[in-house]
Amino acid sequence: MTELLQAAVAPANIIPTTLMVLIIMYWVSVIIGLLDLQAFNIEIEKDFHIDTHVDAHHEFSVAWLNNVLAFFNLGRIPFMVFMSFLVLPFWVLAILTVHYAPFLPAGIAFLLLIPNLFLSLFIAKALTTPFVKMFAALEKEHDSTVTIIGKVCTVLLPATSTEMGQASVKTDAAPLILNVKTTRGATLKKGDTALVIDYLPEKQLYLIEPYETI
Repeated sequence: MTELLQAAVAPANIIPTTLMVLIIMYWVSVIIGLLDLQAFNIEIEKDFHIDTHVDAHHEFSVAWLNNVLAFFNLGRIPFMVFMSFLVLPFWVLAILTVHYAPFLPAGIAFLLLIPNLFLSLFIAKALTTPFVKMFAALEKEHDSTVTIIGKVCTVLLPATSTEMGQASVKTDAAPLILNVKTTRGATLKKGDTALVIDYLPEKQLYLIEPYETI
C-alpha cells in the first residue's frame, strides 16, 4: 500500500492521480445523489468546420474528427462513463511505469504519459463497446415509450438559445433528464418551469420555452 501511494503521488503521476481522484469523487457524488449521471454530459456537434485565411477564404470539413470521436465511442455513451474507463487504465499504466522503472528520470516518466494515454484510449474503446448498444437501447426505449413533447419540465442547469442546459421531466417511472436549449432567445435558470416543444434528433436535444403556471 505504501509503494502504491508513493507511486501515485510521484511527480510524473500527479496528472493521472488527480484525474483518478476526480473520477472517484464524481461517482461517489452520483451514488449519494449529489450529482446526476448525465450532469457532465458533453454535447458533441455532428459537423465541424474551420475557416482559414490563407490566400483565400476556404472552408474545410473536418468530418474525420467526428469519425475519430465515434471510433472511441465518444458521443455514443455518457461522457463521464467514457472518462472513467479512460482514466482508470491511464492511472494504472502510470503507476506500473513508476513501479517497474523507478530508475527513469522524472522528465522521461512524465513523457511516457503520452503513449500511456494513447494506449488507454484503445483500452477504453474495448471496455466501453459493450455499453454502446445498451445506452442506445435505453435511449430508444425512452423515445418509444415516453412522450416528451408537450410535457412540462423543471430546469436543472441554466439554458439559453445558444448554451445547452438540462431539465427534468416527470414520468410514471424515474424522471428523465433532457439536454435542452431555449427558443426565441429566452433564458431559463435552475428551478424554472418550462414546456418541451420540439426535439432536434441531429443534436440530440430538446427545445423548451418558459411556462407560466396559473
